[in-house]
Amino acid sequence: MDAVTELGDEGLRTVATDLLDVQVTGLERVGGGGNNRLYKLAATDDTFYALKAYLETADDPRDRLGAEFAGLRFLWRHGVRCVPRPIAHDRMRGLAIYDWIDGEPVGLHGTGDIDAVLRFVTELAGLSDLPATQELAEASEACLSLRELGEQLRRRLNRLQTVERGDLSNYLDRDFLPLLDAHWCNALDAAEIAGIEAEQILAAERQTLSPSDLGFHNAIRRPDGDLCFVDFEYFGRDDPVKLTADFLLHPAMELDDQVRRQFLAGCRQAFRGDPLFDTRLRLTYPLYALRWCLILLNEFLPERWARRRFAAPDRDRDDLLMRQLDLARGMLRRVNDVHGGVFNDD
Repeated sequence: MDAVTELGDEGLRTVATDLLDVQVTGLERVGGGGNNRLYKLAATDDTFYALKAYLETADDPRDRLGAEFAGLRFLWRHGVRCVPRPIAHDRMRGLAIYDWIDGEPVGLHGTGDIDAVLRFVTELAGLSDLPATQELAEASEACLSLRELGEQLRRRLNRLQTVERGDLSNYLDRDFLPLLDAHWCNALDAAEIAGIEAEQILAAERQTLSPSDLGFHNAIRRPDGDLCFVDFEYFGRDDPVKLTADFLLHPAMELDDQVRRQFLAGCRQAFRGDPLFDTRLRLTYPLYALRWCLILLNEFLPERWARRRFAAPDRDRDDLLMRQLDLARGMLRRVNDVHGGVFNDD
């Protein structure tokens, strides 16, 4: 039994009261992500707070609570205010409390919203020069070398190949593997021409702080129109190319080519001190698209389904698997974007 179920609502209110040192009078379940539950707390100081419960499983040792709380605390200490303020946490129970952010999902977005994302990216890039950032962990599944990106692709692929489902096997064998083999060879050839060794770890001064899941799906529009960025469970140091590619490719957002070009131009400006930024982006972009194909298929893994059930017990698995397979097929069409679309005005 997980800690949240064991505590129950009354137990959660008691724990939250102890953490805040203010009486919690109300607790409302408001949602959460695939690996957590989120509650809105009301307290006697006339303030609302967010209580987040993090699922911990034996198959996933990542410290999502630690990464999020430490990352937000670092950002707040250095003046970043477009993120929630971390307040208190209970590591033993997997609970953390943050400021409650009033607002709505971003929904429709415009160039002003892309500008807001780029301001945040630029803040992260600027803070990355501070020596204290070396005390922060790498982002979850950071890709600081071409070899590490390739190994992540193979690890994800190997896990999916153990699942006995004909539709999944057909997709992997017929559609995915030929593209992976071709683009991996292309990336190695391009890296050699550029003088980049596959095993070469990106120098610390070229790394950036990254939420590792940046996008409008993880943002809230405040009543004044400003954006607040949330979900830092995978926060840490990473290659700015991965941050850029993941935003451009993220399946949770529908970005037209004009918006994506605006974001790419802003990232080139933010990371202009890295002479090989564009080179690494071009040679790895198809591989990041292929990596997203595999991420979309995580729901086929039994352990991932157990985590989804924690966050949303009423989900229908068969419908979810069919949807994810369709999304993965669509992502394959993005693999060659580097030869057009967002890159076609270079």
